[in-house]
Amino acid sequence: DPPQVDNVLLKNLTNVPTVAKAGQSVKIKIPFEGRQPIRASWLKDRMELADDTRIRLDKTDTFTMLSIPSCQRRDCGDYKVRLRNDSGVLEINLKLLVVDKPQPPEGPIKVVESSANSISIQWKPPKDDGGKPVQRYVVERQQGGKNQWEALGETPRTCTTFTTSKVEEDMTYYFRVRAVSAEGSSEALESDEVKAAGKATPGAPDPPEIVCATKDTITIAWKAPLKAGTSKILGYMVQKRKKGTITWLPVNTGPVADKKMKVPNLKKGLQYEFRVAAVNAAGLGDASDPSQPAWAQDATKSPGPVQELRVSSSDSSSVTLTWKKPQVQDGNDVKGYEVEVKAPKSLSWTKCSALPIQGTTYTVRGLQAKQSYSLRVRALSDSGLGEAAELEASTGDGPREGQSRRAAPTLRSWRQTKQAVTCLVSSQASPDPVVTWLKDGLPLPKRATTDTKDGTTQLLVGAAEFSDSGTYTVELQNGLGKRETFSFQVQITDIPQPPGAIQLAEKVPGTVTVTWEPSASEKWEKDLFYTVLKRESEKGLWHVVADLIYTNQFTFTKLIPGRDYYFRVVAKNALGASGPSETLHPWSIRRPKAQFEVKAQRYRGVNQNQPPRILVPLKPHVVPTGSECHMSCAVGGYPPPKITWYKDSRDLSTDPAYFCTNDFGVCSLVVLGVSKQDEGEYMVEATNASGRAFSRAFLTIKGKC
Repeated sequence: DPPQVDNVLLKNLTNVPTVAKAGQSVKIKIPFEGRQPIRASWLKDRMELADDTRIRLDKTDTFTMLSIPSCQRRDCGDYKVRLRNDSGVLEINLKLLVVDKPQPPEGPIKVVESSANSISIQWKPPKDDGGKPVQRYVVERQQGGKNQWEALGETPRTCTTFTTSKVEEDMTYYFRVRAVSAEGSSEALESDEVKAAGKATPGAPDPPEIVCATKDTITIAWKAPLKAGTSKILGYMVQKRKKGTITWLPVNTGPVADKKMKVPNLKKGLQYEFRVAAVNAAGLGDASDPSQPAWAQDATKSPGPVQELRVSSSDSSSVTLTWKKPQVQDGNDVKGYEVEVKAPKSLSWTKCSALPIQGTTYTVRGLQAKQSYSLRVRALSDSGLGEAAELEASTGDGPREGQSRRAAPTLRSWRQTKQAVTCLVSSQASPDPVVTWLKDGLPLPKRATTDTKDGTTQLLVGAAEFSDSGTYTVELQNGLGKRETFSFQVQITDIPQPPGAIQLAEKVPGTVTVTWEPSASEKWEKDLFYTVLKRESEKGLWHVVADLIYTNQFTFTKLIPGRDYYFRVVAKNALGASGPSETLHPWSIRRPKAQFEVKAQRYRGVNQNQPPRILVPLKPHVVPTGSECHMSCAVGGYPPPKITWYKDSRDLSTDPAYFCTNDFGVCSLVVLGVSKQDEGEYMVEATNASGRAFSRAFLTIKGKC
């Protein structure tokens, strides 16, 4: 009566590996029968096991059990249970597989290529993948001097190189890589400091300046760029374009050494823009920003002096000037005026207003009492400042008796924000005028307040709302019947509000139309537009698929069947972007399922004494290093043939590195974690009393990329 174990349990133990996750407890219990006493021993990799701090062996008269409270990767291997009594010996071979997250990729991280535009890195696969194949690698980057890591992307398990173009010249970076399998992510492998190379070609110069223009030529000048690249600048290339177009045309066919050029062959009356790029031995550098637009026309004469400049009124701290427009020559219209003052014993003139004065009257304030000042006025046109008209004036001198002092209201300052609208208008008149404020021709709303004193009137609208936009008018009228008005436009704006709910529909097969409710900001924002983004997983990165959309729908056509898509819509204007509006559920186009029909064959009975035959032969396999390889075939014959596997004519029956199974004629061979040594010709042989049959196939191992 030798030791015996249940056949079903014995088959399960020998054919199916015991799999456990790292950190979990493992218990393998084997009940047995037979003549007592039965001695049980456990062996791992041909070495007998004994109780220690991690492994416990238990035995009774009816079973033996191996216990590992917290298994580790080193517990993987081939185990053998040997049951012995005076009547015989029973040996049971079994395999334990412990899976864990992979180890970090093997370093160091090597810099394959570093330039001003990109950096390429390379690493090696982890020495231990944790029992499960590595699925992908995650690459992150940290800029020198910063603490935050940013994700750059992923690579498949077969590729251990990565190239990023998100770099700046002469900037230092650090990279780290993690291996990811079905069990989780490994610890990170970090690189040493990596510095992006400087750009070989020159940088962009400043925008060129317009020197002068005629009806068919424009002369421009520019300065050398701050970054000359890795070699000396050889010259410059100049391009031109008409204002409003996007096509740049070359001006010179080869580099010019001078930093000034007269551009010929221009059309009279058109506006042109110019840009410049430097050239060195490495090639053409970056182009500058466009210059200011310039007209191709002959220069016009500056306007003449203003006429009838005089002092209309003065007091102890101010002087009011009035004048008439200069005579217009050759259509040279006046765009405004510039008033300057020079104090006694001063050699320099001081501007009284930072912006051109639009009217023909101006009050110079902040003067000292009983002092004499020099004042001058010059007209401003497209061709520049005109000839100055000067006079001397003293503070404290007023108009003669009976002469009324009146002046049109002038806008001194005004500003508008989302929080408040403040407008300040100053005026000069005698007697004091009656001030009336209007909005869009109607009285002001109740939230608006006005304050009039000392020749100024102020309007304040606190906590401004979008409804406060409009045309504001201030009216001044005194007892002499003189009435002056001044109007200006106020526009209240803000970052737009988010769009409404998003709806998805397949109006055209293979596409999805994204429709959303308009943002509430469309009511007051004329330049509002939308941006549509998408991602292909619930936690993936968002990518812009459409921008500058002025409607409320967009059709996306590049759909791949079987993938889930999420969409997001953002409203934008000149101040910024709104919060996003997103789809709640993914959108996908399902792959059509192929229909098939199974026809059952009639049972014809067993043909006795059939020689072995290969029903489904082996197929050649090409697998990457570290993956699992499953080879299978179908065998027939009666009595059921004996199956033997060979590799390069070597019997694999006793090799623990291979798992062989035969389930009702379906024969399988499993190779875990293939390496280059596993490459070769494999053969399965089926034999019985009636004959022999075999099938061959070749296994090719593909290295990492």
